[in-house]
Amino acid sequence: KPIKGAVFAAAVFSRMGFSVSPAAAAPRCDLIQTIALKNRRNMELFCRGIQGFSPVDAHVTPIADDMPGYADKIIMAAGDFVQGSSIELSADGPVREPYLVYLQGGIVLEHNILAVLQAARFICEAGGGPLS
Repeated sequence: KPIKGAVFAAAVFSRMGFSVSPAAAAPRCDLIQTIALKNRRNMELFCRGIQGFSPVDAHVTPIADDMPGYADKIIMAAGDFVQGSSIELSADGPVREPYLVYLQGGIVLEHNILAVLQAARFICEAGGGPLS
């Protein structure tokens, strides 16, 4: 399910004009989907969309902050039952150009789809995508 969710995210965000790696049709050997979101605001909105569909702490707004060992602020969306779980849906990344967010996990495909669509909607409504 996580790989299908990553393929879906790659398809949606590449269609919106964002660079993704791997591409939706590319062979995969990992759960992680990288999306270059072009600016800090898109990154914040993306993480807010993912967090909003989390089973735990969906009401929390992700905020970029300093983390030990990182030169840049890090933003994270992870309303997981198990902290640090790589199989539960999460997104994170350093807040600097090219504003890469790393989307990973997701036990239920429908959960991934809803969260990704919410993230895309937030970006589009803010003027960062084709629906603006």
